[in-house]
Amino acid sequence: MIAIIGGSGLTGLVNLEITKRQIVRTPYGEPSGPLTFGRIGASEVVFLARHGYGHTLAPHEINYRANLWALHAQAVTKVISICTVGGIAPALSAGTIAIPDQVIDYTWGRPSTFFEGAEQPVTHIDFTYPYSEELRTMVKDAARAAGLPVTDGGTYAAAQGPRLETKAEIDRYERDGATMVGMTGMPEAALARELGLSYAALAVVVNPAAGRGASARGVSLEDIGRVMEESMAKVRMIVAKLVERHGGA
Repeated sequence: MIAIIGGSGLTGLVNLEITKRQIVRTPYGEPSGPLTFGRIGASEVVFLARHGYGHTLAPHEINYRANLWALHAQAVTKVISICTVGGIAPALSAGTIAIPDQVIDYTWGRPSTFFEGAEQPVTHIDFTYPYSEELRTMVKDAARAAGLPVTDGGTYAAAQGPRLETKAEIDRYERDGATMVGMTGMPEAALARELGLSYAALAVVVNPAAGRGASARGVSLEDIGRVMEESMAKVRMIVAKLVERHGGA
């Protein structure tokens, strides 16, 4: 089964039949909210609002371990992260939808592994390629089927937040090789890998990053809201095609 982590508005998919909502308890505390289960044709899907259904959880406050554990406990095998990012690379203009293939983690203080504590053995995971190439290919296939262009590849810089970045920080991320910046990509991707879940991201560019383009003198939060609303309609189309074509894969 495919899981979609993103905003609560993602449940407004065409042809989606919501079947139930379920509260899941985990050894790591409460997830961001109840899981919403649905069906598109013969394919099942589950949604989780990453920031809570009232958008009350800041990126550093999200219980990423509880979220991933709750999905894993429901026999989820694939996780699609819907996230918003600032575009660092000039080609990633506002409104672009990208499917990153690398990540750099600049976050701190977030519980980032299931393998800790006196009862847990020291465990390492291979994270050379943090996103599932198979699942990335499925997302690209769904975008083509929906007739929507996406940018294949890119390096996601995971910033701590909740504030936006300084121009100097974006300059640093660019020197490090990042092409986009967001706040929720880690430790989510690593925790999915620890649980053996295939994980990929659909990154919606909602603004040029600080100091770039229209954000040269400051980031317009009003523009971010407008672009996000327009772009999420496209994301819903891609997600619907993904579930329809690969929900049973």
